[in-house]
Amino acid sequence: MDLWRGQRIGLLGGSFNPAHEGHLHISLEAIKRLGLDHVWWLVSPQNPLKSSKDMAPLQDRLRYARSLVRHPRIHVSDIEQRLGTTYTANTLERLKSLLPNSRLIWLMGADNLQQFPHWNRWTDIVASVPLAVFDRNHYSLRGLTGKMATRFRHSRLSVQAAKALATKTAPAWVFIPLRRHPASATEIREAQIANSPFSVAVKPKE
Repeated sequence: MDLWRGQRIGLLGGSFNPAHEGHLHISLEAIKRLGLDHVWWLVSPQNPLKSSKDMAPLQDRLRYARSLVRHPRIHVSDIEQRLGTTYTANTLERLKSLLPNSRLIWLMGADNLQQFPHWNRWTDIVASVPLAVFDRNHYSLRGLTGKMATRFRHSRLSVQAAKALATKTAPAWVFIPLRRHPASATEIREAQIANSPFSVAVKPKE
């Protein structure tokens, strides 16, 4: 893990079912807006809040995500599988112990901010690492007036201070307004194209 010593690393977790240009858009904005050295895509073996019915196998999701990424500072990782962790809180505990000299930031869209209080030990996550929340169609207003944003309103940084987020002690978070990307994993799954490299891995809804 010496390779990552002293690095600012953004962690973008999710099912990536499938990965798409919206994930790339957020990752590139995170590198620029937060002054990150790297972004890791943490491809979850199985999101506890999502059904496994339409979930493609992990190796297919990893393979497709890696085929999409063409940036030297964005890395697709199966570390949750290797660590044997299911919940984000546990993953962060393990990563912080493995990377004690790195600065970690959790990255997420505003849709996750809205449902964040349903995550396992969500307050421990907020207290563990700084968070960067990215604008997302139809979700931002509800997320910013929801339980997490309200409870931790005094820990919110201005967008002008975003590049300092990695240096802050949690709890600390920032909302990043940005040009919204239209890509949606749900819509991609529902609009399966026969020749898509991912169509063989994701079954259409019945």
